[in-house]
Amino acid sequence: MAKSLEENGPRAPAAEGSLSGTRESLAPGPDAAATDELSSLGSDSETNGFAERRIDKFGFIVGSQGAEGALEEVPLEVLRQRESKWLDMLNNWDKWMAKKHKKIRLRCQKGIPPSLRGRAWQYLSGGKVKLQQNPGKFDELDMSPGDPKWLDVIERDLHRQFPFHEMFVSRGGHGQQDLFRVLKAYTLYRPEEGYCQAQAPIAAVLLMHMPAEQAFWCLVQICEKYLPGYYSEKLEAIQLDGEILFSLLQKVSPVAHKHLSQQKIDPLLYMTEWFMCAFSRTLPWSSVLRVWDMFFCEGVKIIFRVGLVLLKHALGSPEKVKGCQGQYETIERLRSLSPKVTQEAFLVQEVVELPVTERQIEREHLIQLRRWQETRGELQCPSPPRLHGAKAILEAEPGPRPSLQPSPSIRLPPDAPLSGSKGKSKTSKQVQKEPRKPGKESGQQDRPPAPSQAKAAAAAGDASPPQDVPPKDLAPQDPQGSAPQDSAHHRSRESLTSQESEDTYL
Repeated sequence: MAKSLEENGPRAPAAEGSLSGTRESLAPGPDAAATDELSSLGSDSETNGFAERRIDKFGFIVGSQGAEGALEEVPLEVLRQRESKWLDMLNNWDKWMAKKHKKIRLRCQKGIPPSLRGRAWQYLSGGKVKLQQNPGKFDELDMSPGDPKWLDVIERDLHRQFPFHEMFVSRGGHGQQDLFRVLKAYTLYRPEEGYCQAQAPIAAVLLMHMPAEQAFWCLVQICEKYLPGYYSEKLEAIQLDGEILFSLLQKVSPVAHKHLSQQKIDPLLYMTEWFMCAFSRTLPWSSVLRVWDMFFCEGVKIIFRVGLVLLKHALGSPEKVKGCQGQYETIERLRSLSPKVTQEAFLVQEVVELPVTERQIEREHLIQLRRWQETRGELQCPSPPRLHGAKAILEAEPGPRPSLQPSPSIRLPPDAPLSGSKGKSKTSKQVQKEPRKPGKESGQQDRPPAPSQAKAAAAAGDASPPQDVPPKDLAPQDPQGSAPQDSAHHRSRESLTSQESEDTYL
């Protein structure tokens, strides 16, 4: 059964031959332009040519519902500085996540630079790791025919996703093609879940920032790690989170909580679309992107915080409640939120300052789950535990580690002489051929040299050393086997180790 935000019934499978399960099935027919409601908006070529229409910096047609008016522009110098910082983080991601996660969180709160947002979302969500762990998987799913019971439902939903955005403005265009591919691939990847209508806007937002394959793996991470169980058949997880939101509201805004309780308004009536679509259908687009930046970094607590902020400022004072005497008026107030509340800077500041933590959400989750079991029994579709943000996901699913390579502690240029040598340094082969003298490190006791050996050593000490042998390596033996012999032997071994390591490294 298709899962719908409007709770529509099951749709009949398409007639045989009407869907092939491939992207070609979306190609418009010869008379599509005359019958399609969206044809007046123009084809892809017309839209991309900007012949008659202008689009804003987010890709929406100016004057449409999704387009925005005057925005707070970030100074160009500040934007370039942020891009440089994010490039450094993305190029050294594991190090930053291990040691400077708080700095990443602060930079996500400030907003990810638009040019790097798609790449950053992949790193934060773990979608990049999933892609590396499953090479070719998306192509395999893309080439599969798909389940006919989902294909017709998906195709009917395509034109509803951001119809005034340049990517999805025309039926059968590249945006709708990729959206169909991503959603169909997910039904094959998780056939037990199938397709839910709320997944379509999530996938569409991802496609605005990255190619289809990367968008697919980010969608997988959202459905399995950030919001597990949200898109299952019974929608039990979203019902539990509705009760969690309502309980947290009592602490954040007692006035709003009391009013909703008196009106007996179920949380599902106002928070289902908020949470399942991650506010992509609710907020101005600049606010949507800022919320998603924080959501990918910190997890579902950002969704809870945004919902609580909206409820608090819509119904959080006696003056505001006076205008909402019934259920209808209250629901309309929550559907037509004040532009001041949803404005990017105001909303982000309120969300950052709201003291709602992962621990509070998890504690309340256990309470609501216990109540559910007492009144309704066990969950029919239990979902795995959700992971709160990028750090938790990275710890649960670390990326592939590069194979360890020998890394010398001392690295010298190939033509640099060894330290402490006055003449020409030995080559590694000459050093290897030189017999090593036994010392204390081998576990043997030093023995006093024989008289003949002592005389030979003394004579060797008086004579000048060969030109290609460092003088310090031929230091005379101490008759008592004391420190000079050990230090010379130690330096010889250090030289050998350094030279051999350098050869290995080069």
